[in-house]
Amino acid sequence: MNNKISKTAIVAGVIVILIVAIAGAGISAYNGMVSGEENVRQAWSQVENQYQRRSDLIPNLVNTVKGYAKHEQQTLTQVIEARSKATSTTVNFDQLDSETFAQYQAAQGQLTQALGRLMVVAERYPELKANENFRDLQSQLEGTENRISTERRRYNEAVQSYNMSIRKFPRNIFAGMFGFEQKEYFKAQEGTETAPVVEF
Repeated sequence: MNNKISKTAIVAGVIVILIVAIAGAGISAYNGMVSGEENVRQAWSQVENQYQRRSDLIPNLVNTVKGYAKHEQQTLTQVIEARSKATSTTVNFDQLDSETFAQYQAAQGQLTQALGRLMVVAERYPELKANENFRDLQSQLEGTENRISTERRRYNEAVQSYNMSIRKFPRNIFAGMFGFEQKEYFKAQEGTETAPVVEF
């Protein structure tokens, strides 16, 4: 009888230890995935901050160019329309699916291309290039484009780390249970591999 009780106690003890180990692994995995997702969220907000900074520079840049390049209305209109589309394409990080991400990236890419065309137009106007306000805006835009590139790279690094962590065993089991999904990467689009040339 004592022998039977001791075997039952051992089996029960082993089961309890397994349950505690699985629960501990689950808690650890969950907390790690939350941390990874928060890193991605923070990196995303930095990307958005830099895009917003660029967007805020555009009205002054367009007005400065407009004063010197009145005959370039089509290019100016394209920049204004691209800015409008980029600022109206907002993204809620918690609902960031591949389609929404692609729309956001496309809108920002179109604005990058429109700004590139605006800088080409500016080359035709020596008085504009000599304007101190234009040079200052140009320098700020160049710095912002560099920061956008840096923040996109950091975002992609955070996404890579997070995606790898939720795909590895046994974390992938807990990721499925708790609804953690892979995040999208920024990809270079045709014509947007490099920042617009804004220095002369």
